[in-house]
Amino acid sequence: MSGHFLDTTAWERHALFRFFLSYEVPTFNLCADVDVTETVEYCRSEGHSFSMVCWYFCQLAVNSLEPFRYRLRGDQVWVWDRIRVSTTILNPDETFRFCHFPYAEHFPEFVAGAKAAISAQPTDVMDDRPDDDGVIHGSTVPWLRFTSVSHARRTVRGDSIPKIVLGRYGATSNRLTMPVSVEAHHALMDGIVAARFYKHLESYFTNVTTKIPPDVVLI
Repeated sequence: MSGHFLDTTAWERHALFRFFLSYEVPTFNLCADVDVTETVEYCRSEGHSFSMVCWYFCQLAVNSLEPFRYRLRGDQVWVWDRIRVSTTILNPDETFRFCHFPYAEHFPEFVAGAKAAISAQPTDVMDDRPDDDGVIHGSTVPWLRFTSVSHARRTVRGDSIPKIVLGRYGATSNRLTMPVSVEAHHALMDGIVAARFYKHLESYFTNVTTKIPPDVVLI
């Protein structure tokens, strides 16, 4: 994957970037519910994996917002042209492993690449690829509805990879909503960008057939 360095001196967030870059704990975390009613119903009728659809839509949403593709390189900012999903996968013995999904523009290719990656990843190998930051870190907690999330990490200051967690969906006023957590480095983005992520993601869930047509054939 390719990218380029951001000219931070001309960046409108330059002062904010320098301010938060010195923080010992520079990350912020938001949790909000998104409406997934149409997508849940669509997955049930079409036989698609709801989890696969979720991560496909997350991939689309983060790539549509440039700050989600920013990564720290010391005191510089690298901008990936596109980023991928790296998420946890539950093993049969209730442990988990990390799995890295290839980027794909369209849903059938995304599912095929994700399934191949899951099959190829040994269940007893914790390959988190610490030198690969062209990803978002994802996790799913489908057993409960959360209102806050914190993450285990080796270090905080240098970790600029956004982290997204999906929870259990449930009924809210005759609609189905799902909690989604977003954690990001405050030197690289602010709450307004995270809010746009939620807006984009919910739009995909509500207008699911614009991204995944009813007649789509999986590979």
